[in-house]
Amino acid sequence: MSPRAIKIEEFLRNQPLFRGFSAEEIGSVAAATSQVRVPAGSILFRKGDPCGGFYVIVYGQVKLAFGASNGSEKVVEILGPGQSFGESFMFLEKPYIVFAETLSDALVLHVGKAAIFQELERSQDFSRRMLGGLAQRMQRILSDLEGYSLKSGTQRVIGYLLRDVGMDAPGARHAEVTLPATKSLIASRLSITREHFSRILHELSGSGLIRVSGRTIRILDVDKLRGYRR
Repeated sequence: MSPRAIKIEEFLRNQPLFRGFSAEEIGSVAAATSQVRVPAGSILFRKGDPCGGFYVIVYGQVKLAFGASNGSEKVVEILGPGQSFGESFMFLEKPYIVFAETLSDALVLHVGKAAIFQELERSQDFSRRMLGGLAQRMQRILSDLEGYSLKSGTQRVIGYLLRDVGMDAPGARHAEVTLPATKSLIASRLSITREHFSRILHELSGSGLIRVSGRTIRILDVDKLRGYRR
């Protein structure tokens, strides 16, 4: 596992959430922040654990999931560098209802809630940014619920492949997507089986819409894939 650590104040200063903070304010938050270096397969917290703040991923991947007594799980989110999690439990001051596990070697920051509550009292702009992040997450959850309820497995997979396409190059005909985790985890995230996920990829590949190479998926025609119905 990489031994590298980071300068917490410098990292926080470059995060959109803390944009505009003075050196003193950044220092106050940094003082309440700890670095947590963990290997792949580590549990950051379990369902029922108390929440004392929120996490920001510096490098690595983390999954949030519900676990069942029989060992099965439902993946809620797969998160990567720069993303945060745990804020809603922090505000509710409730125990976690999901567990968090690293999918790769990772470095995460744990930001203590006392420092965040203090900054929320001080800065309306910070409060708006925090609320904006929570609103975006709620929007994703509602979009997921719509997909589970109203969309076919194929439509869910297509939506997942296209979720970020066009953000950097609007109007592009081709695109390349790298799956952030195994097919089993992606399938759980989309509430389908791994076998169903593989069949859908095979179907889309056979239709000349994508080309699959391991976790890399080349979208051959973005508009045709977006309009595909089955």
